[in-house]
Amino acid sequence: MKKSKGPLILHTIFWFLVLLIIGMVVFFDAEPHSLKDYFLSFGVIGVINVSIFYINYIILIPEFIKKNKKYWLFLMSFILLIAAATLIKTVIAVLNPEELLKYKMDGKVGEFSVNRYAINTVFSNGFFLVSSSIISFVIDWFATERIQRNLESERREMELQFLKSQLNPHFLFNSLNNIYSLAYQKSDKTADAIMKLSEIMRYMIYESNTPTVSLSKEVDYLKSYIELQKIRFKDGAYVEMTLSGEIDDQKIVPLMLISFVENAFKHGVVTDPAEPVKIDIIANQKILHFSVINKKNTQNKDAQGGVGLPNVERRLQLVYPDRYKLNVVNSATHYTCELMIDI
Repeated sequence: MKKSKGPLILHTIFWFLVLLIIGMVVFFDAEPHSLKDYFLSFGVIGVINVSIFYINYIILIPEFIKKNKKYWLFLMSFILLIAAATLIKTVIAVLNPEELLKYKMDGKVGEFSVNRYAINTVFSNGFFLVSSSIISFVIDWFATERIQRNLESERREMELQFLKSQLNPHFLFNSLNNIYSLAYQKSDKTADAIMKLSEIMRYMIYESNTPTVSLSKEVDYLKSYIELQKIRFKDGAYVEMTLSGEIDDQKIVPLMLISFVENAFKHGVVTDPAEPVKIDIIANQKILHFSVINKKNTQNKDAQGGVGLPNVERRLQLVYPDRYKLNVVNSATHYTCELMIDI
């Protein structure tokens, strides 16, 4: 797994800001500094600051908080580390008072008392330890968020694949039933039905494995499905499909519309020329409007209901969250499905 550059960037920014502040203090300080002064102030003391920062970051937080959840031990270690660093810095200052205890302000020379220097050192040590803790927690928070996003993305992808695996056998099962009926009747249309089914399966196998497909291809798939269904009706099936807008230029998640059309053939009346199944598809740069209206077959008592419509609604929730509107009207005589997608 590729490591994130976030922690390195965050550490770099922190130390850059620390050095920038120190550099500004030195630049605006009119008092010249000796090499020993620089060595003690920015070398030795700087090493101690970096050390306590990373002792807390690398050892204390991982060992006492992340691993063992021993917060009291962490707090005690935190305080002891501040005390130890303060003691070391104070001893160095006592041994080098000219470089560390004396200061110049407004042209006057002053000198910190040992106690005052020690108190200032406590706050500076606390600053580096608190900063390391904050950076550690911020990095962990972003890492956790990234992991959660990845897990959620993987979960959504697995669920989508599962829903697609439901949809394809569902469609195939219904189509094979239709072809079986034609074969049983020794219909001349059996060969044409098999050919149409092979074209449809080719689309389902090769085209639908991509995240999106051209809307025009999805429409061609619907047309093939309709032609396949028409073959099995001796008295003819009546379907009016109206296309308008920018069909060729838009993309859609594959196999999203088929369940609505399939539902019309399965549960509706398609042999009445006065009440054809009406399919309208309107697309522009932003919105896809899709609707299917069919007369209800009151003699159809299919209790199973299939997985088509619940499946497609769940897929809509996953791939178009807050970007779709599905309206289903189940009246006494007609069944209407109207779908709008922000594409």
